[in-house]
Amino acid sequence: MRFVITKDNVALLYHAPGRKREFNAFVLDKTYYGPYDETTCIDWTDDSKCFAIGSKDMSTWVFGAERWANLIYYSLGGHKDVIVACFFEEDSLDLYTVSRDGALCVWQCDTELDGLKPMPPKEARQKNRVKDDDGFLEEPKGEEIHGKANPNEQEIREKVKYTRVAKYFFNKEGDFNNLTSAAYHKKTHLLVTGFASGIFHLHELPDFNLIHSLRVLELAFLYSSASLYIPSEPTVKVWNTSSSFCFVTFTDHSSGITAVTFTSSGYVILSASLDGTVRAFDLHRYRNFRTFTSPRPSQFSCLAVDSSGEIVSAGSQDSFEIFIWSMQSGRLLDVLSGHEGPISSLSFNPMKCVLASGSWDKTVKLWDMLDSWRTKETLMLNSDVLVVAFRPDGKELAVSSLNGQITFWDHENAVQVGSIEGRHDLQMGRKELDKITAKQSAKGKSFTTLCYSADGQSILAGGLSKFVCIYNVKEQILMKKFEISCNFSLDAMEEYLDRRKMTEFGSMALIDEGTGDEDGVAIPLPGVKRGDMSARHFKPEIRVTCLRFSPTGRSWAATTTEGLLIYSLDAGLIFDPFELDIDVTPSNIRRKLHQKEYTVAIVMALKLNEKKLIQEVIEAIPGNEGTVKFPSAGREKKESIQRLQSLYCEWNIYNIKYALAISQQRGVKRVAETSVDEEDMESDSDYLMQEVGYGSGRDLG
Repeated sequence: MRFVITKDNVALLYHAPGRKREFNAFVLDKTYYGPYDETTCIDWTDDSKCFAIGSKDMSTWVFGAERWANLIYYSLGGHKDVIVACFFEEDSLDLYTVSRDGALCVWQCDTELDGLKPMPPKEARQKNRVKDDDGFLEEPKGEEIHGKANPNEQEIREKVKYTRVAKYFFNKEGDFNNLTSAAYHKKTHLLVTGFASGIFHLHELPDFNLIHSLRVLELAFLYSSASLYIPSEPTVKVWNTSSSFCFVTFTDHSSGITAVTFTSSGYVILSASLDGTVRAFDLHRYRNFRTFTSPRPSQFSCLAVDSSGEIVSAGSQDSFEIFIWSMQSGRLLDVLSGHEGPISSLSFNPMKCVLASGSWDKTVKLWDMLDSWRTKETLMLNSDVLVVAFRPDGKELAVSSLNGQITFWDHENAVQVGSIEGRHDLQMGRKELDKITAKQSAKGKSFTTLCYSADGQSILAGGLSKFVCIYNVKEQILMKKFEISCNFSLDAMEEYLDRRKMTEFGSMALIDEGTGDEDGVAIPLPGVKRGDMSARHFKPEIRVTCLRFSPTGRSWAATTTEGLLIYSLDAGLIFDPFELDIDVTPSNIRRKLHQKEYTVAIVMALKLNEKKLIQEVIEAIPGNEGTVKFPSAGREKKESIQRLQSLYCEWNIYNIKYALAISQQRGVKRVAETSVDEEDMESDSDYLMQEVGYGSGRDLG
């Protein structure tokens, strides 16, 4: 078996196991040099005779896995951006190359795989191994193959030749809609391409016929500012998780917002409020285009929309009714009655026309949309229902109740299939004004929000606690707990009260020195979420109000007392700014660069702490600018700047090597035996770095 791995701009061909009977798992056979920059993709022919690699220098190289007489290496150009993928046609040397700017090149080879001629054996190959100073036998090193972008006529003669027969361009919606991934199925000749905006295209090759196009929504999450203890601003904010910026805010509601949701298309946001309205917002024009109201004024506590986006439902907490509207016309279709308590949660089945509603009357009702909204089933529980959620495949229903349990139901047969006792996993903290311990207080706590993962195998649960729990649904066990905050300025963070704040009369928090009366501090009533914000010392309570998984399953978001938190498996989503203010934005940084205010631009880029943006600013500063001085900074800031300087200089070494190799050409074609020594490369690279201003010529301190 043979396999190829790439490191930087070098391709290494290994045998596994080696050709000889020896205890060596992987044996290096050949080393291929060709690209000037890092390699991005690899693809083999069906018979493993040749392979192709794509590079960041916009070139694609075809190498022979064996020493073929008519194919040792071949360089292909024709692109203006980084090569994302390259694919061989089935049982052929014909090649497809795809670049990041959305270009597809079709390359046709004049030779079939059977037409590759083996290299004639050399007359005298040294078969003996070389002895070292200690008398041990050394294994000869693998063969090295150096490719050239411009071979001479003698090397081209009687060799394999590629011809570009077509070049296609994908439809792009924006300037930054880069092609990020591609896959090719050789037997069916289908090419799938994915773009940064979430668009997928399915094409048939080689004619480039568009078969299908679909869109996966950008990972954006919603939260209500009312749930973040800002009752004076009942707004809906939409966040971009890639840039960590809020790009639109809707302020049409006049009271606290209780629920938000996307439609299946992703272009419409629905929000329910205590002002008695459900509003639909358009993400194309950023406007409120529908407002749904009830015949009698009602405060809506929950919201749900079906998978088609045509049916909108909201539950009332005062009239115990469920209202159904049409998205297209905005008319009220039906009012569902039957619950004997406030409606706490609504959820549509993703696969069937079934609506599940949970209420404080200890029941979950299933309503059939196709049967005139009649009650299909009623599930009885032992405690008040707080939240209901369907699994993504629609075959299971999760219910969280006031006794701290999460129960799982087969709603088709109205049978409970499992349960999780999650009260002990919450680990409630003790509030300053509590007169009972946290252990006793946790007996009355429960989960207030649930969310299935994208594959339906796990479920997220959160509530009046600083922990978010993720459970395995099948095994019904706790997989992991996430601590959402370590901020002890929030209430209910500590399990035990600080003994330094305890007196012989009780906790110092129960004594307000400025009141002057004997009653002390008024203890809030049960169920009060915000507390008394007119008090001198107001501490909001830590809580998780909503949890949502992203459609890809790679990240999930939580709205908490501290704000919107995003947990992700991808490290690229981490946003860690430094002394950020309202004027530090990517557009302002680029504007400063255009105005040649380089010092201001690089300081703003360091504050934003985006790696690609810092790199863009550093590379945009001309080498003859002189020195770029920072304002007075502490020792830690200077050390971080120096680390950034070394980091980006190390990253840029490949571009420097490329420029050095081009400069050494001096207008003549490179001879095959000529190669640049690695030590000379490093010394010349240091010289170039000083020339362009990354060395002593530019003061970054």
